[in-house]
Amino acid sequence: MEPVGPASVGSIPAVPAAIPKPRVLVIVPAWNEQDCIADTVREIRERVTDADLLVVDDGSGDLTTSRARAAGAAVLRLPFNLGVGGAMRAGYRWAYAQGYDVAVQIDADGQHDPSFLKPLVDALEDHDIVIGARFASSDDPYRVRGPRRWAMFLLAAVLSRLAGTRLTDVTSGFRACNRRAMLVFSRHYPAEYLGDTVESLVIALRMKCSITQVPVTMRPRAGGRPSASPFKAAIFLGRAVVALCLALVRRWPATFDEGFHEKIPDSVSEPS
Repeated sequence: MEPVGPASVGSIPAVPAAIPKPRVLVIVPAWNEQDCIADTVREIRERVTDADLLVVDDGSGDLTTSRARAAGAAVLRLPFNLGVGGAMRAGYRWAYAQGYDVAVQIDADGQHDPSFLKPLVDALEDHDIVIGARFASSDDPYRVRGPRRWAMFLLAAVLSRLAGTRLTDVTSGFRACNRRAMLVFSRHYPAEYLGDTVESLVIALRMKCSITQVPVTMRPRAGGRPSASPFKAAIFLGRAVVALCLALVRRWPATFDEGFHEKIPDSVSEPS
């Protein structure tokens, strides 16, 4: 009698194993964004139906928390202002502790279009961090001139060399990361303005994370006030260059133990 094996049961159609979708958390750091946070939350929930949403209120003195919650977001409220880096570190720590596979940072001011979220997440199949980048396509309407342009070009050139790939917008706050990068950022995420973007990428590269970018289009702010004037932005960009130089010479641990134990923020208020 012939042995019965896989080849002899070809009449039974194979049922492909279902590939589970990654659990995605959109993290929105917000500080005094009461004028636009509700619209930002609603747009994300309408356009990204298969992801959860967490607003990290960075010690706002206005109605940011209540309006975000009323619009349908879970809110992690920090007791005082830590800056974007501190807010994002808290968000990454919470996302990692809750078992999310992907975390996506989107600004609260409406400049980041949630419709670009899917290409960012899809690109994580082969990379640890994906940046939503301006200047990545020839038809990008965003233009920068003067010292700001020179500083951004220098930063992009250095990070591109470190990453081994072309990066055009290393100061972008629109980015997605997987659990490996989440673990890195939950432990080390600079709090300084622009250090939270530039230096964090240097840290990730030192931890052997792979980085790429996808083209996105930025929009004007929906409301609130910019975090810096053009003059101050130029100063901060200069500081970012200094931060980059310091990050390049700073010693970082080679690896992380995934079994680390730290107190994870748990004071998350659910949507009202």
